[in-house]
Amino acid sequence: MLPRTCIVLISLLCQFSPLGRAMLNLTLPGQHPNPEAVVQEVHRKVNASITRRDMLQVSQKDQATCLTGNPIDDCWKCDPNWANNRQRLADCAIGFGQYAVGGKNGEFYLVTDDSDDDAVNPKPGTLRYAVIQTEPLWIVFPSNMLIKLSQELIFNSYKTLDGRGANVHIVGGGCITLQFISNVIIHNIHIHHCHPSGDTNVRSSPTHYGYRTKSDGDGISIFGSKDIWIDHCSLSHCKDGLIDAVMGSTGITISNNYFSHHNEVMLLGHSDDYLPDTGMQVTIAFNHFGEKLVQRMPRCRRGYIHVVNNDYTQWEMYAIGGSGNPTINSQGNRYTAPLDPNAKEVTKRVDTEEGKWKGWNWRTDGDIMVNGAIFVASGQGVEVKYEKAYSVEPKSAVLIDQLTLHAGALGVGGRDNNLGMWSTGPNGGGTGLDSGPDYTDDWSGSSGPLLPSTSTFLSLLIALSCLLFYKIPPTFML
Repeated sequence: MLPRTCIVLISLLCQFSPLGRAMLNLTLPGQHPNPEAVVQEVHRKVNASITRRDMLQVSQKDQATCLTGNPIDDCWKCDPNWANNRQRLADCAIGFGQYAVGGKNGEFYLVTDDSDDDAVNPKPGTLRYAVIQTEPLWIVFPSNMLIKLSQELIFNSYKTLDGRGANVHIVGGGCITLQFISNVIIHNIHIHHCHPSGDTNVRSSPTHYGYRTKSDGDGISIFGSKDIWIDHCSLSHCKDGLIDAVMGSTGITISNNYFSHHNEVMLLGHSDDYLPDTGMQVTIAFNHFGEKLVQRMPRCRRGYIHVVNNDYTQWEMYAIGGSGNPTINSQGNRYTAPLDPNAKEVTKRVDTEEGKWKGWNWRTDGDIMVNGAIFVASGQGVEVKYEKAYSVEPKSAVLIDQLTLHAGALGVGGRDNNLGMWSTGPNGGGTGLDSGPDYTDDWSGSSGPLLPSTSTFLSLLIALSCLLFYKIPPTFML
């Protein structure tokens, strides 16, 4: 949490620029002016995909078997020539992260070297060399890879990490850091066993490297960034969060991922007192929150969070938590409570008295409550949702299964095996899909979730850097 003196200083400094004043008005660059319109558009796309699938089941059964009703997957996955049309993926996002173009219209970069020996002078062919470049790049993997990071992997703007057709694992120090950038797509990657690193120099662009303090050990850390889409990744076993988005990040979609074996899964928002996070907007859709998860799916501080069509298969403490008056819009999810009679509640208001949170806008619409799950809604005109006899309609349950069927990384090493190797991509080539113990999420032999570390205190210098982000266009940030 920032010291109060830093927050006051930021507030005073913001008075001297129009964008700074917008910051105090809780408006972020990339923030959508009408979040409810984005929510309705998500529903329109889901309904259109489901209707198309149902119609084709009658008229064209072969094509209908490919369609799932998931608008993201149906956008690209049924194309038999997808490997030669990879950048079509950039047109398939939904929700608040729909404007993330990643490396669209950029060159293709093939990762041919899985080493990460030098964080300051990375070798051409390595993943680190690709993500720091200034131009848009569509980064692909012609073979299976286990990339053991030596330090945080710091991205530059306009990058797509596309692991389709290969079994790609990123582990080690960091792991992925998206700081003061925009337009990143991360797709079909296993990210796990990430641990703190730092206290050394790390390159963030071809012309800049700098000293990095100790990182928290997040799987993906989103810091002061916008237009981010994380899709079809499998995340587990990290030291801190699997995905954390803080310090004025917005325009984010987290979709089709598989989360497992972790304590504090996802944090959205830096602190209750950090006002710019009120403009944070995040869509969480079609994810499977799987085995051995404890809490924070997500844990929200301020912002507008749309949680739609996810499958929650038990938790140990709670599923969705928050403080600082975030808006939680939960629609069409399935919440399966654990056996513990003291952990049936989906929601948790963290360190807040009921008199304060009763007015917060936390609503539930069309959610399925299983095994006694309870969603405690709040705000005007709401009621507590709880499991009643025969409340789980078969049609609704089947729909959730269909939408989240392929959550997580696809293909070999994924939870389903129907996606072929990358063999005829734009630059051609590719090698066979190997298998072995290095390509499992349990490569280190860890038998349980790692405990999170204490969050790092942010210094005044970082706070002022955050201020500069609102004054300098993202394309000029290193």
